[in-house]
Amino acid sequence: MSADPTDQTATPLSAAGLADLDPRVARPSYDRSAVTTGIVHFGVGGFHRAHQAMYVDALMNEGEALDWGICGVGVLPHDRRIVDTLTAQDGLYTLVVKHPDGRREPRVVGSIVEMLFAPDDPQAVVDKLADPSTRVVSLTITEGGYLVNQVTGEFDASDPSIRADLEEGATPHTVFGFVVAGLAARRAAGTPPFTVMSCDNLPGNGDVARKMMTAFTRLKDPGLADWMDEHVQFPNCMVDRITPVTAPDDIDRLAGEFGVADGWPVVCEPFTQWVLEDHFTDGRPPFEDAGVQLVDDVVPYELMKLRLLNASHQALCYLGYLSGYRYAHEVCQDPLFVDFLLGYMEHEGSPTLPAVPGVDLDAYCHQLIERFANPEVRDTLARLCAESSDRIPKWLVPVINRNLETGGQIDRSALVVAAWARYAEGVDEAGEPIEVVDRVKDRVMAAAARQGEDPLAFLRDRDLFGGLADDERFAAVFTDALSALHDKGARETLQAWSTRVTT
Repeated sequence: MSADPTDQTATPLSAAGLADLDPRVARPSYDRSAVTTGIVHFGVGGFHRAHQAMYVDALMNEGEALDWGICGVGVLPHDRRIVDTLTAQDGLYTLVVKHPDGRREPRVVGSIVEMLFAPDDPQAVVDKLADPSTRVVSLTITEGGYLVNQVTGEFDASDPSIRADLEEGATPHTVFGFVVAGLAARRAAGTPPFTVMSCDNLPGNGDVARKMMTAFTRLKDPGLADWMDEHVQFPNCMVDRITPVTAPDDIDRLAGEFGVADGWPVVCEPFTQWVLEDHFTDGRPPFEDAGVQLVDDVVPYELMKLRLLNASHQALCYLGYLSGYRYAHEVCQDPLFVDFLLGYMEHEGSPTLPAVPGVDLDAYCHQLIERFANPEVRDTLARLCAESSDRIPKWLVPVINRNLETGGQIDRSALVVAAWARYAEGVDEAGEPIEVVDRVKDRVMAAAARQGEDPLAFLRDRDLFGGLADDERFAAVFTDALSALHDKGARETLQAWSTRVTT
């Protein structure tokens, strides 16, 4: 069977066809015609649809939050596909939970009620943001989408993507431009501002969103920036659900096993978690009724996730890829890698964390290994290796810096950074090319290419690593690791590292 969602053996997903779906496929129990928009979301990718949109749908299935429907907005050229796909399906899509035993649990999600493609009609997006019914604007625009200078931590106004939006009277074409135009329209009309809710995977995501958006606004309209400082809330949150890229086989199996022809379903693991600060400007859905943890301070939970789950993804992906694996579950079914990952989490990641209320960290770490080892999720190492320049500095470098300050262990973290440096050379151990995906690909690959003459060349990028190249202790372990990766290969290096711990 092809991956063509129009295959006549399956029912095309649409509002009119919901009643005809296989009874094994859960579907909205609410009247979608009664749903009105309360949330505008930028970045309708797989994660948003497996997470936030799913939570809102769960509330609607309980008869709640029918005035919190989601309007998805695509801003970038590649967003046209998801806008067109969901529009053709009346906003519906299938979320398929993949259980470790092979069972698949499909559910049609109906909380997205409208899609807009900003390049086609920018004013329609501004109007939607200005509408009083819009009370939350949420974001999954990737770690790099906030335009943070990695060295200074300040807004990078020199980024080419943002320059046009800073011009007076410019038609917005970035998320920054649209959000600020929407807030300006609301201020002018006397409408309360919406809450800006970042759901991206970075420390203090709400604080980052506030700082960067306010900095942008201050350059464009200082008075509006002052108003934002006083009135607009940017809650922090921690989000967690492994959501791999949808593969053609996922589309085929949904059509073949359940009779649903969906142009872009989403697949995910059973686990989901959302810890959210209860700081909203103009109301919110009753998220707690769908299992969201509402807290006053999300920092302990987000650090736990970033330094254990996310950093462990980096710890497994480069070494796993260089060892010949291509999926996360393959790596985490290998005892050598499991020992390495648990060693990192116990001895390097966990010691840098504050107390996490209500969480047994040892149990959490072992649960992570079980999640990573789910063979049905088939999370690719290529996905985990992508955009490392936005990930390693936020997830792993803080762990390294803290352990250097306290005299803690750094060997495993140094090996992970060295494995990224080896991966960025663009050729694997069998001589096959590696497709490096990174917003600063040319820069990191150029640095990696100089490692033969300067073993610290990769580490000298202060935008990514700060002063780690100047730290004698870390530099020594890093160069040992890089040399071993070149001389022995990843697997033999990992075996040697299993008995090496220096403090």
